[in-house]
Amino acid sequence: MNTGLAGGLVGPLMGVAGGLIGTYFSIKNTTGPRERTFMIRSAVVCWVGVGVFLAAMFLVPQARPWLWIPYCILLPLGIRYGNRRQMAIRREEEGNA
Repeated sequence: MNTGLAGGLVGPLMGVAGGLIGTYFSIKNTTGPRERTFMIRSAVVCWVGVGVFLAAMFLVPQARPWLWIPYCILLPLGIRYGNRRQMAIRREEEGNA
């Protein structure tokens, strides 16, 4: 097996493993039921979104440059929204306790 093929197989596996570990700990480290529900929904939306992006990259190769535009805009906006919403839910849950 040559180095390129090994890197082509190991790299994506490491990326997916890192994503799964990050998802697990993001959900595990929540403080209340509403926050946990939000994090689960956020994780599902993120995994589906990235999966659709990757599928489009493979299935529509002529559109690859254009697919990066919405991805590079929506991903940071989604992360920002998710972080703010999570903090708001956490504050609300702490206030109710």
